[in-house]
Amino acid sequence: MKKINMVKYDGYRYIEGGVCAAKGFKANGLYSGIKKAMDAALTPDGNESPLSNDKPDLCLVAADVMCNAAAVFTQNKVKGAPVTLSQKHLKATGGKAKGFILNSKNANTCNADGEEKAAEMCRLAAEKLGIRTEEMLIAQTGVIGQIMPIQPVRDHINELYDGLSYDGNEKAAIAIMTTDTVKKEVAVEFEIGGKTCRMGGMGKGSGMIHPNMATTLNVITTDCAVSAEMLQKALDEVVKITYNCLSVDGDQSTNDTCAVMADGLAGNDEIVSEGGDFEKFRQALFIIMSNITKMLAKDGEGATKLLECQVSGAEDQEQAIIIAKSVICSPLFKCAMFGADANWGRILCAVGYADAQFDINKVDVKLSSRAGEVHVCHNGAGIPFSEEDAKKVLGEDEIFIIVSVGDGEGRAAAWGCDLSYDYVKINGDYRS
Repeated sequence: MKKINMVKYDGYRYIEGGVCAAKGFKANGLYSGIKKAMDAALTPDGNESPLSNDKPDLCLVAADVMCNAAAVFTQNKVKGAPVTLSQKHLKATGGKAKGFILNSKNANTCNADGEEKAAEMCRLAAEKLGIRTEEMLIAQTGVIGQIMPIQPVRDHINELYDGLSYDGNEKAAIAIMTTDTVKKEVAVEFEIGGKTCRMGGMGKGSGMIHPNMATTLNVITTDCAVSAEMLQKALDEVVKITYNCLSVDGDQSTNDTCAVMADGLAGNDEIVSEGGDFEKFRQALFIIMSNITKMLAKDGEGATKLLECQVSGAEDQEQAIIIAKSVICSPLFKCAMFGADANWGRILCAVGYADAQFDINKVDVKLSSRAGEVHVCHNGAGIPFSEEDAKKVLGEDEIFIIVSVGDGEGRAAAWGCDLSYDYVKINGDYRS
């Protein structure tokens, strides 16, 4: 299992439940046969792709009451139909939503009838929930450029709705997996204004992950009462230092979506401005999104190691982010980590071509893991270290690259994974 080590935070407690952890949220996931229908359309002889299977491919998350909602989406100029439709729905409702329908196997992108199909999925779900179509959000993932078969959704919408439950989070999290090897969900409990609040999320993603935006598909739910405006503000601020600092392979998806729904059932006074309550809420959102970010990185396609680059001493946070991401995105560095090779020159190389200002003579680099720490570079130059000790440090499945670039206040982290032989294998036959 590719589990991550979750950091503990004072005032917050990890709980079970994923997107169903907060009061008033139900979910379900099931197999509808989307891939089978795609194969049938492509192969008139009726032969199925060897990758056709009965893995869940459709899910629904629904709230008992109308929610305030916020979202961030891909910055790719080529956007999937679900992205453009969800953007329209949020604008039309002024940041309201009661349900979120998602599917895997087909991204519904670059299709002439894409938005029509996405709208039909929203309509089918909205009809079951007794709401307007515009009060539904949608996200889709899978192959780009193949027609999205709508009949499997029509055939299974009743079963999907009837199976909604307050403990259906795992079914939903599994249904959005593509090349993911593990489901990704996390939830926390905290207090605001004397009321117990809960927040939970699920994400998917293994490949085609690169900043910027809301890398991959993510659904976050909370029973904390917070306005749509402050929800969007918190999400914009947190995505910048979590999902936007994640890279697996340098390819940015067309369908990236991260949406947050808040139903207010915790009973706290609604957060409508900045202050202590907003800070507490934003920290909870950071805990959810930073943990899912690490889960996504550790489950990168073909990955064997989670890599975290921590940068300090930069002029400001923006500069630190640029440097950390530069290291994480370096293919040569990623290959070295796969081979447990302490080739620190590749780290300095990536630091050096980052579009940031710093004094190379003040750069310091350490490599760390559960097995210990090795200091490999001081003041921009190599220092003696044990290759044997370094091999042990880099042999672990979670590696920290600690980089100091000066005496500034700026600090940030970025996450990624190593680059293995299996990455090419996985992407060499992704469609077949």
